[in-house]
Amino acid sequence: MPSIKNNFLLMLTSLLFLCGIISVSYCQEQGNDEIVKKDMDTTVSPAVDFFEYADGNWLKNTEIPAAYSGWGSFYILGDENLHKLKDILSSVEKETNVKKGSSEQLVGDFYYTGMDSAGIEQQGFKPIEKDLDAVSSMKNINDFYKELVKIQMGYSNPLFAFGSGPDAKNSKMNIGQLFQSGLGLPDRDYYLKDDENSKTIREDYLQLIKHSFMLVGYDSNKAANSAETILALETQLAKASMPRVEERDPHKIYHKMTVKEIIDLAPDFNWNEYFKINGIAKPGDINVAQPDFFKEVNNVIKTTPLETLKEYLKWNIIRTASPYLSTPFVEANFNFYGKVLNGTKEMQPRWKRVMGTIDGQIGMELGKLFVKKYFPPYAKKRALELVHNLMAALKNRIEKLEWMSPETKKAALIKLAAFTVKIGYPDKWKSYKGLDLNRESYFGNVLNASIFNTKKDLAKIGKPVDKTEWGMTPQTVNAYYNPPNNEIVFPAGILQPPFFDPKADDAINYGGIGAVIGHEMTHGFDDEGRQYDAQGNMKDWWTKQDGENFNKRAEKIVDQFNNYVAVDTLHVNGKLTEGENIADLGGINISFDAFEKTAEYKSGKPINGFTPAQRFFLSFANIWKIKNRPERLRLRVKIDPHSPEHYRVDGPLSNTPAFWKAFNVKPGDPMEMPKDKMVKIW
Repeated sequence: MPSIKNNFLLMLTSLLFLCGIISVSYCQEQGNDEIVKKDMDTTVSPAVDFFEYADGNWLKNTEIPAAYSGWGSFYILGDENLHKLKDILSSVEKETNVKKGSSEQLVGDFYYTGMDSAGIEQQGFKPIEKDLDAVSSMKNINDFYKELVKIQMGYSNPLFAFGSGPDAKNSKMNIGQLFQSGLGLPDRDYYLKDDENSKTIREDYLQLIKHSFMLVGYDSNKAANSAETILALETQLAKASMPRVEERDPHKIYHKMTVKEIIDLAPDFNWNEYFKINGIAKPGDINVAQPDFFKEVNNVIKTTPLETLKEYLKWNIIRTASPYLSTPFVEANFNFYGKVLNGTKEMQPRWKRVMGTIDGQIGMELGKLFVKKYFPPYAKKRALELVHNLMAALKNRIEKLEWMSPETKKAALIKLAAFTVKIGYPDKWKSYKGLDLNRESYFGNVLNASIFNTKKDLAKIGKPVDKTEWGMTPQTVNAYYNPPNNEIVFPAGILQPPFFDPKADDAINYGGIGAVIGHEMTHGFDDEGRQYDAQGNMKDWWTKQDGENFNKRAEKIVDQFNNYVAVDTLHVNGKLTEGENIADLGGINISFDAFEKTAEYKSGKPINGFTPAQRFFLSFANIWKIKNRPERLRLRVKIDPHSPEHYRVDGPLSNTPAFWKAFNVKPGDPMEMPKDKMVKIW
């Protein structure tokens, strides 16, 4: 839980497609231009299982660090970035004579209070006591709205989430966005499924709630009753929640309504009072992503006793504040969300947890200091060259598609040409002017930053979209495609080995960051992204026949991934992961096409015993060199739109003729998809 309240943009799952799970990076011994042979398992044929062939010995010999739920390339690079940031923060933390409001003051004071463990222990739960008392003092439903907004501003999203975002059919303007929320477990299925694992997790969750309430002074019986009441209310919300697979359809989560229509939809919720308390005099039209869910919110308000609502709001305060309070709260939170749900054995050291909080709250201030020291101009220039080469390759592939009509091709090429490319860091940095951070209280700083960010987000409603904004900080080891902006974004954090090294040979870079770049480009044309036009508006620019052809081809990739087993007997959800799987396949094909144009590929000259083409595919497998704990995989099957890394390698490569040629894969081999099942889209 890196921040007390996630950036609302990241809740709009249909609008932001992430390249990776958290991050993947090279092993420490990886050289700039070498494939690490000792990480390979050459007893496995590349024609049978390329992931095991390329990464098998590393998987066998690597122990996941106790403080992680997985380990591998993204994690290692992310960890390296944390150490770089620690060096920066350790320096600015000592500076007390700095300008108020400067990057150095904001991140320095935040880090100082986060590392003040003695002060945090001494405070116990005092930082949230006032807010808990305010909820206890609620006398009627009008008081409820005040406390609901206060908690949504600074803590979490009880009942539902409210923020801003581009109008899906008018991407130049921000409108209000109402989304389902309010659950303490990661997904509705945890409340509704009756398998043993789900039952066990629900029981552990009940114990977490009970224990947490006892930490703030409840006796055992009262805490147990509160836990049962809260679970029942969250289960009621879960039953009304739209499943994740359905949320992937942007049309299903777009229902623009006037305030009057929202009142008609949920008349027992006082929307006028709610918007007034939020400081929004004229909300305008609002997108209600899941109307049926808000009918249930209305039912909750109409039928739930005030005392139950009080306990639910208190739980939202305690649950989201726990990682920033004294040790008993931190440990209770970690034991459930870390150990039970993710299988993590031990907590991250304090400095890493504090770093994650700062990154989540004022990450752009941290980013300014990061890029200044660690992202040279020549790296940005080289990355931009790769992007342009891949755009040319995708243009060529679109022009040659045999299944698409000239009319749709023309529209696709217009969209491709309209891509905005963002590399490294923003041209215009986010302003934190007016944010008050000091050296008095860690939780106080967390809360102030969360309220500041929420208000800044709500202030966008009814205003033009600022397309210079970024949805990730520069130090993030990831990338994304954003449909309303029709943009591909590559932070400085991922533009490092093993993904990218300006000094490495082309095979390494095209197989690494090239596949990532191609992946994000393909998101503009996957099952979700294809429903947005060149201006970022949700609009059907396909002929009926071309749309049907696309869906038939996409259905094959759904079927392919449905057959993969993630862990135990749990299969990958092919529909949930459809967009990412399409993007992985497109990314590898686009990048290889661009690589074929390089002098290195044309030379055919082997390096360390591998041809250029082989090095390309080995580099691709290397960026997905990740090992997960079983608990983490079970969680991912339910909530993650990305497939496990094993299948992010073997899945797309089994549909890639260039790979078959490079490693002499023959018809009938597991790594060559039979012709009738082969997936070919972009």
